[in-house]
Amino acid sequence: MPWSSWRAHFERNALRPLPAPPRDCDGIPQPWRAPLLRSLARFQVGEAGEGRIARQIDRVALPGVDDDYRVALKLFVREEGRHARILGDIIRAMGGSLLRGHWTEQAFVGARRLAGVRAKLLVLLAAEVVGIAFYGAVAAALPACDVRDRLAELCADEAMHLQFHVEFFRSQTPTLARRLAFASAWSLVGASASALVIADHRETLRALEITPRAVARALLAQVHGVTRAVVERPPARAFPRHGSSAILDGRAQ
Repeated sequence: MPWSSWRAHFERNALRPLPAPPRDCDGIPQPWRAPLLRSLARFQVGEAGEGRIARQIDRVALPGVDDDYRVALKLFVREEGRHARILGDIIRAMGGSLLRGHWTEQAFVGARRLAGVRAKLLVLLAAEVVGIAFYGAVAAALPACDVRDRLAELCADEAMHLQFHVEFFRSQTPTLARRLAFASAWSLVGASASALVIADHRETLRALEITPRAVARALLAQVHGVTRAVVERPPARAFPRHGSSAILDGRAQ
């Protein structure tokens, strides 16, 4: 397993300075702001709450998991914390307020606490799919501005996080039986997370003129891509890096 490469990737990313708070938010239409702020605040809570698994990974022994993986996972969690800070800066720059919690974030946390490390990482995998689709959708819809640039950066990070978790599950499914078991569990988790994000952020999607059908297509493409990458094991990446173009194609539909 190339965990040393992933460790090096996250170590390089950890050296990035935090971007300055957005300055040019005036171009975002006023009717978009309130629903967009509500959605970003919900995502901000979720990005900030994954520290438990960084501690738990030191206490488990799983096939293919070594010290490089453990360090990489901890750095991944730190990178998600960086995302929370960036989202917090966006929200404050647009005049919004941060949330202390939200039921969707509590649902993800509850799901992660139900079982062991692999189940927690499956839920985190679903969170990456959701983040890629949502950040990509909003970035594609926004006019050129700092907020769009920040969300595009988060989307690119989440695409790498998705690949990181996919490689973990490839390492955990050496046999066809295990791959099929993964596919069954992942179909349920991925579909549930996709339905949740569409339902919870429908007001924002409507305000930004993004059709739920377009978001659903982007989400399902990601879910299917993950399944193919783990089960069929093609040599090349089997899923799109982000869903921006798919969202844009569906905005007018």
